[in-house]
Amino acid sequence: MPKMKTNRGAAKRFKKTASGFKRGHAFTSHILTKMSQKRKRNLRGTTQVDAADVKSVKRMLPYA
Repeated sequence: MPKMKTNRGAAKRFKKTASGFKRGHAFTSHILTKMSQKRKRNLRGTTQVDAADVKSVKRMLPYA
C-alpha cells in the first residue's frame, strides 16, 4: 500500500498543536483601508480550527 499524500495547501495553512490545529485569519491581504483599526487588530495572530472542521483537516494532514 503506498503512502498517503499530504495536501500541501493545507500543510501551509494549518499547524498541529496539543489541543488541535491552529490557523491564521482570512481577509488580511489587501483592501485594508476601509477596515477599522479594531477589526484589523483582531484579525492578527492565530486561532483554533473549529471542532466542526477538525475531521476534514485531519484527513488533509494524515501525518500531522
